[in-house]
Amino acid sequence: MDARIEQVVTSGKLTLDDTEYDVENNTYIVGDDDEVIVIDPAYDAEAILSEIGEREVMAVLLTDGNEHHLNAVLEVAAAGEDDEENWAPIALHRADRLLWRDYFGRLAKEEEDEDDAKALRALEPDIWLEDGGIFEIADAQLEIVHTPGHTPGSVCVISEQLGSLFSGDTLHRGRPGSVGGVYEDLRNQLNSIGALLTPLPKDLQVLPAQGEETTVGEEDSRWETWGALAQESDD
Repeated sequence: MDARIEQVVTSGKLTLDDTEYDVENNTYIVGDDDEVIVIDPAYDAEAILSEIGEREVMAVLLTDGNEHHLNAVLEVAAAGEDDEENWAPIALHRADRLLWRDYFGRLAKEEEDEDDAKALRALEPDIWLEDGGIFEIADAQLEIVHTPGHTPGSVCVISEQLGSLFSGDTLHRGRPGSVGGVYEDLRNQLNSIGALLTPLPKDLQVLPAQGEETTVGEEDSRWETWGALAQESDD
């Protein structure tokens, strides 16, 4: 097994519904000594690219389209290349296209150069993620699972070879994933988490976009207790 997982922790602020939150984000670099796939780059592209070093970025996978997963994505995909044809493809689920368009639309409004503003407004992900889609890196496969709830296009990424589930902000240690404790569609999110965890090996490690790692078994045992959160959310 040549493929390995490296983690870079970055921090910054995220604004949702006019409220600003402090967020600490886990970026995962999956690959070998030559090539990598980056999952959820955030805030500090320089730190992420420093960890990548001279290795080639083959793709950048986004587990959702919230702002903190977009603000460093272009710089990481470029990896120092000026020619956009040499940038790594960026992958996002189509159901989060509106979040993508909103973010880059705001950047376009702040851009003084009209050509650059036009380019930002026209920008789209290179790959639309689909449930069951597979990415390969080194000797590992990364399988996409659509897990709507946190956002409409939230996904998780499973690698049997690496014994890991990259859960994004769908699932954090000890609780459903969120930003600042705010849930967009908690009932749908809980259904997604339940369907995701049930068939998986209990010892599979869970690597979330925020916080510490956990296991499928630990979170599966807690899942039913989260129904009370959904009732509170409804109220």
